[in-house]
Amino acid sequence: MQTQLPQIYYIIFTAITALGVLLQAFVLLGMYLAIRQSTKKLHEITDEVRNHLIPTMSAARRLIDDVSPKLKIASSNLVEASHTLRHEANHVSTTVDDLLDKTTAHATRVNEMLSAVLDSVEHATEAVKHSVERPYRRVSGIMAGLKAGFDVLCNREKEPEVIVPDVEVSGVVEEVISAPVSESKGR
Repeated sequence: MQTQLPQIYYIIFTAITALGVLLQAFVLLGMYLAIRQSTKKLHEITDEVRNHLIPTMSAARRLIDDVSPKLKIASSNLVEASHTLRHEANHVSTTVDDLLDKTTAHATRVNEMLSAVLDSVEHATEAVKHSVERPYRRVSGIMAGLKAGFDVLCNREKEPEVIVPDVEVSGVVEEVISAPVSESKGR
């Protein structure tokens, strides 16, 4: 059972389809015109950029070609200066180390010489002290003995005064001084 559709439906369907195709054609025509206009503007911009960019690129190229050898020379000079500076720094370091070693050796020698001089001065001071102190002790002992003898002769009952020298008196001098006094009391 097939039913047939009236003819009008076919005509309406065909008209709607034709309108859709016609609408699509107008949209495509509008897109074509917009793209054509955009392409025209793009060509104008490209031509303008090309007119400005090509001279700029050629100037940059000339500048790079001109600067490139100078940069190579500058970098090689910098490398040479770096090597020279490193060599000189090593030389200065070696010289300073050598100078420090020599200074240390001289300081050690001066220290040894000063120690020897101070030891000699100390020895000489001790020798002078002993050479002056011994006769002084002897003279002091003799004087004390004479005084004790005079005291005994004068029959003094008082304790004799002991003369204390300015120099430090050792036990030997004290024995010399006290010996005549104790003998006189025993008599």
